[in-house]
Amino acid sequence: MDLNFTPEEQAFREEVRSWVRANLPKEISHKVHNGLRLDKNDMQTWARILGKKGWHGAAWPKQFGGPGWNAVQRHLFEEECALAGAPRVVAFGPVMVAPVIMAFGSPEQHKRFLPGIMSGDVWWSQGYSEPGSGSDLASVKTRAERRGDKYIVNGQKTWTTLGQYGDWIFCLVRTSNEGKPQTGISFLLIDMKSPGISVRPIITLDGEHEVNEVFFDNVEVPVENLVGEENKGWTYAKHLLAHERTNIADVNRAKRELERLKRIARVEKSGGRALIDDVRFRDQIALLEVDIVALEMMVLRVLSAERGGKQALDVAALLKIRGSEIQQRYTELMMLAAGPYSLPFIFEAMEAGWQGDYVGAMHCAPLASTYFNVRKTTIYGGSNEVQRNIVAQTVMG
Repeated sequence: MDLNFTPEEQAFREEVRSWVRANLPKEISHKVHNGLRLDKNDMQTWARILGKKGWHGAAWPKQFGGPGWNAVQRHLFEEECALAGAPRVVAFGPVMVAPVIMAFGSPEQHKRFLPGIMSGDVWWSQGYSEPGSGSDLASVKTRAERRGDKYIVNGQKTWTTLGQYGDWIFCLVRTSNEGKPQTGISFLLIDMKSPGISVRPIITLDGEHEVNEVFFDNVEVPVENLVGEENKGWTYAKHLLAHERTNIADVNRAKRELERLKRIARVEKSGGRALIDDVRFRDQIALLEVDIVALEMMVLRVLSAERGGKQALDVAALLKIRGSEIQQRYTELMMLAAGPYSLPFIFEAMEAGWQGDYVGAMHCAPLASTYFNVRKTTIYGGSNEVQRNIVAQTVMG
């Protein structure tokens, strides 16, 4: 196992670093580095900048318009973007549905959908979870009944992240009740402007509109929007979930947020002392840093296997578990570092350039909302309890 980067890979890193620094808008990186609110324009502006370079689909092969990077190059690209303060690429289009379309879609679907995903112009949403169908995804009840050259879709999806912006949504729908639950699921691409679709906001504890309910009332979907074969959607869903769980781990963002934690801990309190001078708190930062390094080593082990032409380790569930726990830990330590000043929540202070009075200092404003928001990471994408069962069965044997 070789965890060192080659001279060619280091040169690639420098190329990416220079390009990102030259093209990432400063106002966007300021928001990311300080945990401030990103709006649709921020996220889509960066997506379109990447799209013009052909890098919005960093994992795409050249035959589909991607850069054709290997796993190590993709890792270096994502690390440099994260450390520079770039927004996370909204994964639903380029990271999640695009690989499914490439692997199982028709040539016509390739031509129809992939260019808009790469350019960043078309916003995709994910229609997996339903009330009562979260970690038990095979129990989805949203029904698609075929009538001639159309499916008629009825049902409800929930926790649809940023669905208020969606142009299209990829959905798991039930097309058969025969046999095991997994055998009757299909994978449909649905235009969110279709009559019968309604999107209702779910306002979270921090006052944000991040997630939604999506209702389907006799929505007509052309049969040509079916990906692959009818009743084979569970296979395609598993293909996608491996990408989602690896993405949730996001070791590169953890490295950036570790540095933010250290900046907050260095702020002097009354008496001229900073919390980072406290040996017990430094121990907590050190423990977190060790966990982040261990997570990175796990990622590099996968990359080393792929670079050597070996079977990549099946560790998507492990990455999801450790990555989500690390995210929760660094948000908790940021709260502890700011102390009582992290508790008051001023909704407007999440906007860059806000001129009102802060409680404590500017860096304290986002801490409580981020802490509470990140509690979800051990639940979505398959709860960590379920992921541990997967690890026990598939990794440990």
